[in-house]
Amino acid sequence: MNKINIKYLAKELNLAISTVSRALRDSHEISAATKAKVFALAKELNYEPNPNASGLRGQKTKMIAVVIPDMVNDFFSLVISGIEKITQSKGYHILLYFTHGDHELEVSFIKTLANGRVDGVLLSMSSENNNRHHLGELEKKGIPLVMFDRVCDTLQHVVKVTTDNYESAVIATRHLIDAGCKKIAYLQVHKNISVGKIRMKGYLDALQQHSSQASPLVLESANDNEETFQFLQQMLIKEKPDGIFASIEKLAVICYRVCEKIRLKIPEDIKVISFSNLQTASLLNPSLTTITQPAFDIGETAANELFQLINRKDKSVAVERNVVLKSRLIKGRSTARN
Repeated sequence: MNKINIKYLAKELNLAISTVSRALRDSHEISAATKAKVFALAKELNYEPNPNASGLRGQKTKMIAVVIPDMVNDFFSLVISGIEKITQSKGYHILLYFTHGDHELEVSFIKTLANGRVDGVLLSMSSENNNRHHLGELEKKGIPLVMFDRVCDTLQHVVKVTTDNYESAVIATRHLIDAGCKKIAYLQVHKNISVGKIRMKGYLDALQQHSSQASPLVLESANDNEETFQFLQQMLIKEKPDGIFASIEKLAVICYRVCEKIRLKIPEDIKVISFSNLQTASLLNPSLTTITQPAFDIGETAANELFQLINRKDKSVAVERNVVLKSRLIKGRSTARN
């Protein structure tokens, strides 16, 4: 059996070697029909491109992949804008992949990208899963990875770009305490990723150190918005908290809807603060007090870190670095003292 390589595939398909090479890298220069033929034969023969092979060494796709949970909030939109600022200045394009919080989908995307179709990957994890083998595939194939926002704390030898989630959660909780709140509820989401755990710890530690509240009050939200609405409504009626700390902006918006329905006045009856990059936060009635992350800077920083990895000469040594950016408290009327 002849050695299965690009030259063999090109001969079998009666195509130029350069055409097969570009097809395997998913180049926009190659038609969908040609790509389909190349991929079909490669799959049939169990061929996987080797980015370190002499025929591919030094070639760049001028593409990076950005793998994120979704684009339904302003945070990731701003992150993408920051990434694009850097990629455009470098003459690169981005490929967006949405996992919708599905770990298996993330695994599938990463395995596809590990075949050398991009020069690097920016990843915000779908969930914190013990199975991280798929990320190792990128390292094996020499494809740099930078994680941002939703990162895996236990994963070593990787660059991570995050914000001061713990300190910000402490600040948010203390802000409600200073505003006079005696019973603060925390609206939790993303319990399977480190960012959710870190924010939760900030809330719990702040309560223990700065409040006389007997015990924490935590509501874990559902994936479905209407189900979350019902859970939150029941909690507000039963527990009667006077402060709400929402871990993400979606939960704060749902809280506003619930308060309107059950006729709780913000901030007179209950005060609300949230992690949020919602550009319309100041337009809510009342304006929402937020912990605002530097989302654009996160994207810009993560992209710069990735290009440093792409362009470094010695790629045999793993790079481990944690870059932490600061968030800021922006006061609205939702936490005003009575």
